[in-house]
Amino acid sequence: MTALLIDKSISELEVSATEAASVLKSLSNEKRLMILCKLLEEGEMSVLPIAEAVGLGQSALSQHLARMRAEKIVDFRRDGQTLYYRIADPKVAQLLKSLKSIFC
Repeated sequence: MTALLIDKSISELEVSATEAASVLKSLSNEKRLMILCKLLEEGEMSVLPIAEAVGLGQSALSQHLARMRAEKIVDFRRDGQTLYYRIADPKVAQLLKSLKSIFC
């Protein structure tokens, strides 16, 4: 019985570690961190202001946003032809707040 509980605990830890590693891998890019920090500050932003704030062209920014959308880190809403991005995962927002308090 104890071995079964330990195995379950290890299995749950592996799932959590995999999720954390995935998020940290995405955050390990300086530009993606900058994008997320701006979204944390502003709450929601369209593409052009994000691009200007982090010094990226729209094409490069779109690639970063697409990756973070696929990883469910950011989400967007459409208003006409304009997309507004925001942080989708509260865990990511909490992690960014911690990073900001340490490094900024």
